[in-house]
Amino acid sequence: MILVTGGTGLIGSHLLFELTKSQQRIRALYRTKKTIEKVKSIFSYYTDNVSDQFDRIEWLQADLNDIPRLTEAFEGVTHVYHCAALISFDPNDYYKLRETNVSGTANIVNLSIINTIQKLCYVSSIATMGYDTKEITEKTAWNSEDSKSVYAITKYEAEMEVWRGVQEGVPSVIVNPGVVLGPGFFRYGSGSLFNRVYKGLRYVTYGVAGYVGIVDVISSMVLLMNSDCKNERYIIVSENLSFLDLTTRISNAFKLPPPKKIANKWMLAFAWRLDWLKHKLTGKKRRLTKNLSKTLINKSYYSSDKFLESNTEFKFTPISTVVSEVCQVFSKEVSS
Repeated sequence: MILVTGGTGLIGSHLLFELTKSQQRIRALYRTKKTIEKVKSIFSYYTDNVSDQFDRIEWLQADLNDIPRLTEAFEGVTHVYHCAALISFDPNDYYKLRETNVSGTANIVNLSIINTIQKLCYVSSIATMGYDTKEITEKTAWNSEDSKSVYAITKYEAEMEVWRGVQEGVPSVIVNPGVVLGPGFFRYGSGSLFNRVYKGLRYVTYGVAGYVGIVDVISSMVLLMNSDCKNERYIIVSENLSFLDLTTRISNAFKLPPPKKIANKWMLAFAWRLDWLKHKLTGKKRRLTKNLSKTLINKSYYSSDKFLESNTEFKFTPISTVVSEVCQVFSKEVSS
């Protein structure tokens, strides 16, 4: 049996659709029942027979720090896809991030050890990679003295838990996807970018980051899990693009004028301080932090050569194609 944590998130829900194509038994974790309905809508993007595949999933309500429920979830499980995570760049959420991303992952690793899991696939992020001005690979060293976001710190520590599991006998692979672009979650995360461009995004930056389509992320995960590869990590990035380039492609797909105003370093410095002051005065959640503003102007170029050299037949989907497909789904949902 396969266990999927974070089954109602962007990666987890798309992964579940792919896994239900096989004849393997699948168990997925969720936190609230209303989020399960979102998974059905994800399935509807790919098939008209949603129930045929959706009903093959055995759902179990469990929190990553609820040991009794997690113990029950691991019964009969041989393979684990650990996709669950809390995403936030707000320093005020640090302890919440640690509880989910670090402690939660430690619990998954411990139960994988106890149950002699055959293989674990952990979904991390390029946020945990080191920084190099020319090219970032799996060998680029993490520098603890660099100014990192709270999200990056907790995901990095979660990776350390996975490596601990490797030392204790759990064969594992870690995938470090770039910014994942996919349909279905347009109110938050990377999906909110499509919503913001559609409504009229005013400012963009020349900062460069790695991007990848959701289908490619899922395909790489399943490919690695079913391969002989173990105890390795892989950057999963299709293309390195500037924020201006990406938003221009999204605008073109929507047939809207692209954003033209460039936010420079001093503007972002002013903006994150203003956002901090607004948070202090109103209590509203932070939208722009110091670390995030730095990320928006950094030019980070990621290499997926290691993954491609190990999987020579794999071809990444061009980001223009991904953007076009996501915009089509977004437009349908807006008009319905």
